[in-house]
Amino acid sequence: MGKTKVIQLSDAQRQELIDGYRSGKSHAFRQCCQMILLKSEKRTSREIARLLGCHKITVNGWVKRFEAEGTEGLKMRPGRGRRAILSAATDLNRVRAAVIRSRQRIGLARTELEAELQNPFSTPTLKRFLKKTIAASNELESD
Repeated sequence: MGKTKVIQLSDAQRQELIDGYRSGKSHAFRQCCQMILLKSEKRTSREIARLLGCHKITVNGWVKRFEAEGTEGLKMRPGRGRRAILSAATDLNRVRAAVIRSRQRIGLARTELEAELQNPFSTPTLKRFLKKTIAASNELESD
């Protein structure tokens, strides 16, 4: 069994991690704060992974990131996840025109948009885009 790495926390760091664990906005951030707090209590990565339902490599990765960047390093960075297929800024007018041309047949509008944008997507994607942009435009009109 390897040597257990222990993180030495100052009182300010410990309080910041406790606050992040108790009232952090995302679940991932709260869990990372908990990992670091548990690591400072001389627990092994394997034990922490078992408690939190992740892998010990994940624990070690967050420990390294905390050591390099502090508490800010535990927050999710922007740009994660899949990029949107349809964008309100660039595709809204095209989508509106296609839907107006074939109001009762959303599948036909989708096929037309796929050919125009040269990017395949599903009918549910088009429906989600329409709901999201309609909701956003309704909020702007109510303000």
